[in-house]
Amino acid sequence: MAKDESPAFGDGFLWGASTSAHQVEGGNHNQWTVWEEANAGRLAATAQERLGFLPNWSNIKARAEDPANYISDNAVDHYHHYLEDFKLLDKIGLNAFRFGVEWSRIEPIEGQFNQDAINHYKRYIAELKGHGVQPVINLWHWTLPVWFEDMGGFSKKKNIHYFERFVQKIAQDLIIPCRVVIIINEANSYVGMSYLEGEWPPKQKNIFKAFKVYANLASAHKQVYKMLKTREPNLIIGSAHQCNNNQPKRRHSPLDRLVAASASYGWNWWWLNRIKNHQDFVGFNYYFTDYFKGVFRKNPTHHNKTHRTNQRGLHRRRRHNPPGPLNDLGWYMEPSGMYRVIMQIAKRYNKPIIVTETGVADEQDQYRQWWLEETIKATERANQEGANVVGYFYWSLLDNFEWSTGWWPKFGLVSVDREHDMKRVLKPSVDWLAKFIKSTTAR
Repeated sequence: MAKDESPAFGDGFLWGASTSAHQVEGGNHNQWTVWEEANAGRLAATAQERLGFLPNWSNIKARAEDPANYISDNAVDHYHHYLEDFKLLDKIGLNAFRFGVEWSRIEPIEGQFNQDAINHYKRYIAELKGHGVQPVINLWHWTLPVWFEDMGGFSKKKNIHYFERFVQKIAQDLIIPCRVVIIINEANSYVGMSYLEGEWPPKQKNIFKAFKVYANLASAHKQVYKMLKTREPNLIIGSAHQCNNNQPKRRHSPLDRLVAASASYGWNWWWLNRIKNHQDFVGFNYYFTDYFKGVFRKNPTHHNKTHRTNQRGLHRRRRHNPPGPLNDLGWYMEPSGMYRVIMQIAKRYNKPIIVTETGVADEQDQYRQWWLEETIKATERANQEGANVVGYFYWSLLDNFEWSTGWWPKFGLVSVDREHDMKRVLKPSVDWLAKFIKSTTAR
């Protein structure tokens, strides 16, 4: 990934969309599907308590109070519709696609590998390459085989070797043909929601275990990186880490600046610092700008409750964000803030950068074009000022299953009618993106 010769986007720039296996494939059996079955009723019964403050509550109420909303089931059946979905990449003009391989599908029983599943992903990758699309393979995106979860998952360092064995098994057939590899997606979100908030499986609210899992995921990344580079030195390997734009509410307040910097260190930099010598690019996911004021939050306004739906982060008890604009999940939107994150990453790590995810929950498609415009503009500005962003991936290609919030949040460039043969329809905002990519790059 050579630095772009143009001021912003070179001919080799990766314009892509991202997905994760569990959220789109359907038919999986892992620790998440087990958790869904056990918790769907509770999530439906507590929907108004958790989500009733959202401005769009009247529109989502029926879905959020339906236990079926929290079951991934056959998802959007990307497992069988991928040929159709790859044609959509062509229509949009995307030259890259980030996808996940489902560990539980490939190794459903400890030590027993499903060759049919491996062959499916081989055909999948070959089809992407046949479309002239760069496949970007993601090896772990929060889901675990049930047997691995029963062993304690990543809370036990001795279990890392099972993950490394899985990666070793698929290296020749699936990883090496892709060339670009993401090992772990959002270690911070997984640890935060599973072990600090205790809202995701395994629902163990324990700060000591949280830190242990976080450290073990860093070790897993480093071990897998070294193993893969030994096998194929030309692989381009990184992670996809969620990075927030944390800012002081009062720019000239030393306390606010200290609190914001501390939040950035703990959330953005601690994990990236641990793997900095074991990555060929820095991949990051951007959704949030948060403003911090003082050490404790006093007299919180109603919009501060939006942390309840923040599936990708922790409670923000010192957050003092503006009241809007908010996306459908109640997250404050400041897409231009991605520029600051890029520049901080560029200064800290001096490596190529990939925006591995950025997007907006927007069922009416009223903010998506604006989000695309502003985040792409932020990328362009950063590259003009010396950063080396070599790829931009929107989340997500398809409306999909959004973990503990279920089916009602819509992030996709493409809507999917799950009630009518999984019909795919490009959203209006895609027109702008397709025209922009066409004007910027020659495919």
